[in-house]
Amino acid sequence: MPHVNDTKTALVTGANKGIGFAIAQGLGTLSFTVAVGARDDARRAEAVERLRAAGVDAFGVALDVTSDDSVAAAAATIEQTTGRLDVLVNNAGISGRFDGGAQDPTTLDLDVVRTVLDTNVFGVVRVTNAVLPLLLRADAPRVVNVSSNMGSLTLQTGPVMAAYAPSKSMLNSVTVQYARRLADTDVIVNACCPGYVATDFTGFNAPRTPEQGAAIAIRLATLHADGPRGGFFDDAGVVPW
Repeated sequence: MPHVNDTKTALVTGANKGIGFAIAQGLGTLSFTVAVGARDDARRAEAVERLRAAGVDAFGVALDVTSDDSVAAAAATIEQTTGRLDVLVNNAGISGRFDGGAQDPTTLDLDVVRTVLDTNVFGVVRVTNAVLPLLLRADAPRVVNVSSNMGSLTLQTGPVMAAYAPSKSMLNSVTVQYARRLADTDVIVNACCPGYVATDFTGFNAPRTPEQGAAIAIRLATLHADGPRGGFFDDAGVVPW
């Protein structure tokens, strides 16, 4: 049965661990019902259990952002379970392999580029467009794309990674296109950089906690109606393109 109440629902992709889990937990603490999007059945179930143990109203959604069928099924699951979607956080992302010069631009493995783009960019488009009809029904719909300042052409941070960094540059550009297209709607779309966070993504060798990394995404997910649109933000404010 759908929840027959006014509780807002948020879908977080890649929510079974790391920053995604911390975003799910943070939104749950703010009384959102959280749809935990994740590919792995066991990890997803475990994440839902952990969230529920922490008092969060959470449910799992099987979601492989690289599969049209999986994304369509996930959108249907959310509609059947809660009947609504107020927030989408596109957090699922991969670094791509970088052994053997795979992400050195001079020896770039184009299959790695394709794989990274399929999750980090095409996956965001798949999911966003699948749930957009649900978001357009919400009173204060918000879309947050989790990016990275490695995609900043101005800052040029991090190691040379010629698949991952450009995927985030493209994600930033796609974010702007969505914001422009949806400018006359209530859907507010922004990108964020969580910073260098200790997760399995960074080999846990980083100064920031997942909770610190999640804070900017949670802030953008709960923006007021007059909040910024089509921007790129971290804890300190605007990140240069």
